[in-house]
Amino acid sequence: MAQGIEVIEVDSPRRLNDFIMLPFRLYKNQPNWVAPLISERKTFFDKNKNPFYHGAKTKLFLALKSKEIVGRIATCVNFNHNEYHQEKTGFFGFFECIYDFEVASMLFKVAMITLKAEGMEKMRGPMNFSTNHEIGFLIEGFEYPPTVMNPYNEPYLPKLAEKFGLKKVMDLHGYLISREIPISERQVALVNKIRERHKIEIRPVDMSKFDEEVKLINGIYNQAWSLNWGFVPMPEDEFVYMAKDLKPIVDPDMALIAFVGGEPAGFSLAVPDINQVLIKMKGRLFPFGIFTLLWNAKIRHTINGVRMLTMGVVPKFQKRGIDNIFYVDTYLKGVEKGYDWAELSWILETNELMCRAAANMSGKLYKKYRLVEMPI
Repeated sequence: MAQGIEVIEVDSPRRLNDFIMLPFRLYKNQPNWVAPLISERKTFFDKNKNPFYHGAKTKLFLALKSKEIVGRIATCVNFNHNEYHQEKTGFFGFFECIYDFEVASMLFKVAMITLKAEGMEKMRGPMNFSTNHEIGFLIEGFEYPPTVMNPYNEPYLPKLAEKFGLKKVMDLHGYLISREIPISERQVALVNKIRERHKIEIRPVDMSKFDEEVKLINGIYNQAWSLNWGFVPMPEDEFVYMAKDLKPIVDPDMALIAFVGGEPAGFSLAVPDINQVLIKMKGRLFPFGIFTLLWNAKIRHTINGVRMLTMGVVPKFQKRGIDNIFYVDTYLKGVEKGYDWAELSWILETNELMCRAAANMSGKLYKKYRLVEMPI
């Protein structure tokens, strides 16, 4: 035990609450950190409610120093990931700690030992808990608050991981698009030509047929992202769970489905950056948080940006310009609805096609996230 540091497994509701609440203390003086909704976090970690756990085994740990909680980490063996990629990769996530390498080192060691005991050969992260959730260390763009469903961390956290021996395996990019740099008429004309040439139809999600639409989109999603690095197909129950979680903030005009000759070809979803409201709520809906949420989101319309959360095209229809149509249509609809900016994230640094499409939209690379790994 290094300098009186003890690492314990979360094994009770009280300890789970400690795990969830630690960042509230660590980031209390950080104006750009957005507190998650405490009630949502408790549901997320509830193995009886969240279908993600049907295909994964997870453990949560806390680090204590002189009986004070000073860090946390989670481990995850994602059976769906390892079966899909034919590998033995274990994941760490939800990593937070004080600026103390001894604390970080103890947490990483416990994570490694736990994953190795499960037969894993390498450890990768941070993943909270998979590529379908929040992932990566923020390494550039600390001056901006995170957009919805993106992480935020102190700059020292990735440095502690690097010092421990975890090395970069992939960077993820976030691009910023502003209405101050309008799309050219030439670009609009170009995507309309592409639309006509390939008989591409783009329509918004029909919220009156939500369940049917979710099943359709789940099929598109698992095909469109199938070749992406680190991708994990989402079983229907998990996809439905996530869709219902997002439903309250989905604007159907910004949720687009592409068809080619009547065949589902792609999907794009941009959601209002609800973090602009959550940052004021300090993690609580009650007693006054719900009124803050309603006031800001429904009455004052203070949300002035969106995050393009996901966008993909089924492999057989790729390289036809459907991604460019999604970008342009989302931009034009966003401007029409009064949004000032959009973040396109995250995009793999190796995805040259998508990075080029973002750049063609005058997107500015303004955030980077990093995944690291090491053999165990």
